[in-house]
Amino acid sequence: MAPQESIPVAANVLGTIGTILWCIQLVPQIWYNWRLKKTEGLPGLMMFLWAACAVPFGVYTVVQNFNIPVQIQPQVFCVLSLVSWTQILIYNHHWKTWTATLLGTAVGTIFGGVEALLILTLRGPYDRGVSWHMILVGVVAAILLALGLLPPYFEIWKRRGRVIGINFVFLAMDWFGAFFSLMALVTQHTFDVLGGVLYIVVMILETGIFVSHLVWLFRTRKLRKKAKLAGISFDDLPEAQAYQVKKPGHEEEMRPQTRDSEKGHLHSKGLPEDPQSVQMQQLGEVTQQMPLTSSGLGKVEADGHGSRQHAEASKQTTEEQHKLNR
Repeated sequence: MAPQESIPVAANVLGTIGTILWCIQLVPQIWYNWRLKKTEGLPGLMMFLWAACAVPFGVYTVVQNFNIPVQIQPQVFCVLSLVSWTQILIYNHHWKTWTATLLGTAVGTIFGGVEALLILTLRGPYDRGVSWHMILVGVVAAILLALGLLPPYFEIWKRRGRVIGINFVFLAMDWFGAFFSLMALVTQHTFDVLGGVLYIVVMILETGIFVSHLVWLFRTRKLRKKAKLAGISFDDLPEAQAYQVKKPGHEEEMRPQTRDSEKGHLHSKGLPEDPQSVQMQQLGEVTQQMPLTSSGLGKVEADGHGSRQHAEASKQTTEEQHKLNR
């Protein structure tokens, strides 16, 4: 396909809206990570692949002379993805801030250099009518973009459909950014298939994330209501353990804390405890007060038997003294 000779006004307007959304779509996620100081559920591989995807995506849009807003999108997308990736290194993998920042800056510099080199190398052949290499670049961009959205599905699978760590404001803005960018391509004189595939892939996979969490909310509506009535969070319910990722060596120590927390909240709310739990607790207290070993029982019996023998011997001695006195 030949480069775009002129860009319609509608394409520029729609592309500008898409670019604005994609320029700020990761800002809510970055702020969300910083506020919570944790990134559990947000895969680092997702952000790194998105940053890498921006390289062929940027080459593809620049060489084909797409409208300016669409050409800016990959550059901003790469920077914001690397910022979020750096946060994951700091909060989830406990890297030092300066080390993670230095690595993120170095990776961004390398990506920018590779993109500039590819643009200078491929623009000439493409202007002369050689297009197979641009098709290859577009395919690589689409594959990296799709692969970047697969790790969240693995996190969702581990939590039985629950989505955590991903900010839904970010996800919605990213979806609409892809939608308006797709409409910008539609309103151009010629529709670019590979460019459109990039945005369609984003919309389909992100829709799946939304649907998964909505289904999870429906399935857990009773548990969430129970937690609300008890005045505790959903994660504090023993039944909610199935929707959490179990950490090695951490499961057993968390269960007693969960029961104690729930019991304390029930007392504070004036709610009655489970009668069976109270009965079992009382039985445990009585058992603890009883001798625990057979050796202890044997010792008590032996002491009692010895006392009886001593009493009988004392009685016989007293009777003999009485006989002598007579």
